[in-house]
Amino acid sequence: MMSLLPLLSSFPAWPYLGLFVTAFAAATILPFSSEAAVVAAMLAGLDPAAILLWASLGNCLACMFNYGIGYLFYKPARQKLRQSRYGRIALIYTKKYGMWSMLFSWAPLIGDPLTIVGGLFRLPLLPFLLLVFSLRIGRYALIIWVM
Repeated sequence: MMSLLPLLSSFPAWPYLGLFVTAFAAATILPFSSEAAVVAAMLAGLDPAAILLWASLGNCLACMFNYGIGYLFYKPARQKLRQSRYGRIALIYTKKYGMWSMLFSWAPLIGDPLTIVGGLFRLPLLPFLLLVFSLRIGRYALIIWVM
């Protein structure tokens, strides 16, 4: 039986697919670090533009997913956020500052719950996406630039 390892290791998109999945998972409530994945990809010598593209795409799609969870599943999402320290903080800030609270959506710990709360509070989608996406992409661009 032929081993799949040579075939899989010769597929050049695997590292980028892994980066995409990690960045997506990191923008949910799962305990992943997309920043660490971006740094590891840079240290592995991957193309910086491709790193920026795939990490940003995964992370931004997850933010849209989070918004949708908050929007579509208002009661269960709100209850889950109330059970979390950072979820409660996100609820308070968004109630007080509205769309401006999304300026912190890039931040570790509180940023991901904020994107769910954006959906809960039915923040306008286009401004939400423009603000959150630009901050998330900017964070990765800064990390890549510093490396």
